[in-house]
Amino acid sequence: MATVGKKKRPPVPILRVRKGDSLKVMYAKARKAFTAADLQKYTEIEAGIPARQVLAQLEALDREYDQKRKKKLKNGRSR
Repeated sequence: MATVGKKKRPPVPILRVRKGDSLKVMYAKARKAFTAADLQKYTEIEAGIPARQVLAQLEALDREYDQKRKKKLKNGRSR
């Protein structure tokens, strides 16, 4: 059966450690296996949403919520 539409994930490197290796040895092996290409993935600057735009959206949502809440309280008291 074909897997249509699935994205291929980059392979996860397997860190080989011996049974009984200490945590210190495992960390040393992990540091040694970590390459500059691995670091590059985390240092690239990605285009994002400006903080001012996010803040404006949150404030608009907050105003909407407050209006709905006030309307609900007002309707609930008059009964």
